[in-house]
Amino acid sequence: MKVMIRKDAAGRLVAYVAKKDLEEPIVEVEREGLWGGAVKLANGWRLELPEMAPDTRLPVTVEARKTGGD
Repeated sequence: MKVMIRKDAAGRLVAYVAKKDLEEPIVEVEREGLWGGAVKLANGWRLELPEMAPDTRLPVTVEARKTGGD
């Protein structure tokens, strides 16, 4: 699914899934560099993010895979 990742005004990472009209903060990151690992959203969803360069600028839209949660 397409997921846009950005930082909000407070500097927190936020994920937006347009098809679900869902915007949730990212509360847990598997890898320090974010890319290539799983993230957990505040609603319990786990998303696998693709490998990308560590210096990838935000906001960015990526193809993520939902692996758990509701």
